[in-house]
Amino acid sequence: MPKLIRLYITQVLIGFAISAAFVGVLLAMNVANLWHLVTHSDMGILAVVVLWLSNGIVFSGVQFAISVMRMADRDDGDQGGKRDAVFDEPLRVTIAQGAQAKSKARRGF
Repeated sequence: MPKLIRLYITQVLIGFAISAAFVGVLLAMNVANLWHLVTHSDMGILAVVVLWLSNGIVFSGVQFAISVMRMADRDDGDQGGKRDAVFDEPLRVTIAQGAQAKSKARRGF
């Protein structure tokens, strides 16, 4: 089996295990009275399965993304761009009187 497929399957299994723990904590802490809703409904088990499945898809996607991003090589060779001098003082620009009048006429002033 290719290494990438093995990595993906491993991360999906970890994501669904995290999802099972998350749903278990939600039920144990009775968040939004979820335990009562699940135990007193005939569709409670289906709701728990759907909650586990949807969270498992999200958690496994995040788990796989984190593992792929951690595989990147470190590029410590170059430490940034050129460090050119930055001038903090304003420069004076002079405009001829005729050019200034023409630009105001174009703008409608």
